[in-house]
Amino acid sequence: PPAHSHSDWIGPPDKHSNLRPIIFYVPPEESALERRLREARQEAQASNQRFWARHNRAFRQEKEEFIYSRLKAKGLEMRDESGQKATLNAEEMADFYKDFLSKNLKKHLQYNRDWYKRNFRITFLMGQVALVKALRWLRRRKKNVEQ
Repeated sequence: PPAHSHSDWIGPPDKHSNLRPIIFYVPPEESALERRLREARQEAQASNQRFWARHNRAFRQEKEEFIYSRLKAKGLEMRDESGQKATLNAEEMADFYKDFLSKNLKKHLQYNRDWYKRNFRITFLMGQVALVKALRWLRRRKKNVEQ
C-alpha cells in the first residue's frame, strides 16, 4: 500500500488457500492494546492461511487420486481420445466429497473451535480498543467544555 494510506489493504485471493490476504495498517502512534489487536488479527489470518492451503492441497490431491482410481476401474484413461480430461458423473463425485468430509471431520471441528477462540479474543480486544478511544474522546470533550 502507498505510504499515505490509513487503512488495511486486501489483496487478491491466494492461489493455495483461496483467502484474500490483508496488509494491516499500523498507525504511527499505535498503543500497546491496538498492537495486541493487530497482532491477534495477523495471527488469525496466518493460521487460516495455513489451514486452508493444507486442506485445499489435500483435497485436490485426493480428488485426483479418486478420479484416477475410478477411471482405471472402468478401464479408462485420465484423458480421452481428443485429449480432454476425463470426468466422473456427479453421483460418483458425491461419493468422494462425502468420504473426504467424513475423513476430515475432526480437523474441521478443531479448526472451528480454534477459529471461534481467535475471533472471541479479537472481538474482546476490539471492544477494549473502542472503549479506550471513547473514554479518550469523552475526556477531551469534557476538557474543551471546561475551557
